[in-house]
This record gives sequence, structure tokens and C-alpha cells, in this order.
Amino acid sequence: MKSLEGPLLPILHAIQAEFGHVPQEILPLIARELNLSRAEVHGVVTFYHDYRNHPAGRHVLKLCRAEACQSMGGDHLAERVKTLLGIDFHQTTLDGAVTLEPVYCLGLCSAAPSAMLDGAVHGRLDADAVDALVAEVRA
Repeated sequence: MKSLEGPLLPILHAIQAEFGHVPQEILPLIARELNLSRAEVHGVVTFYHDYRNHPAGRHVLKLCRAEACQSMGGDHLAERVKTLLGIDFHQTTLDGAVTLEPVYCLGLCSAAPSAMLDGAVHGRLDADAVDALVAEVRA
């Protein structure tokens, strides 16, 4: 991968796929091998919301926070999910079952509000649908 043009993003994705996050202690090694500054690598990792600096739960629930979803009740549903799980965005339940993350567009504006659970998108969410998603990750 090192020989690819712009290899930083594929390398970071591969590391996260392997470890579930991008450990901070590996950033200097990546910077050295790619002839980048540590600040450049750190900037990329912190700029992109998909990179985590700690392992995620067994399930990752992403709630769309874009305007279309907010206008269709997304804020209310987000609060419901936070209450049901007992966590806030960027947190993982104590049992390690679920990590809750905001995402700023899933491309389902016509089916707002929407979410993504473990890579599968869900649209036209309401309270019952959110309850079912939470029940699925808690099972």
C-alpha cells in the first residue's frame, strides 16, 4: 500500500478494520514510513469522523444529524436512543454492546430520519423503529 499515491487513507482504513480503531501510538510510525509529519497524520485521523481512537462496541449505530433528518424528528429520535442506551454520541455502552455515533449524511434525505446499524441503512424511522433497532443490538 505504501507505493500507492495517497496511501494514508487506505492504510488508516486497514488499521481500523484490523484493530477496530486507530491506536495513537501507531501514528508516528505511519508518519515516518510515509515521510509525513506526525501533525499531518494526526490531522487526518481527527478530521475524518469515521476514524476512532478507541475500539467500538460490537455494534455501531450511526444516527443521521443532517438537516433533512433533523427536520423530520431526528433530534427527538436521537434523544430517545441516547436514553434507551444510557450513553451519548461517541460513547459505548458499559457492556461493550453498542457505540453511538453521529453521521452528517447517509444520503437518505428522502427517507428521513435515517440511521445505519452495522453498515445497514434504515430510513423513515419513528419511535417504534428506533426501539426495534436498540432491541436488536441489545439482544
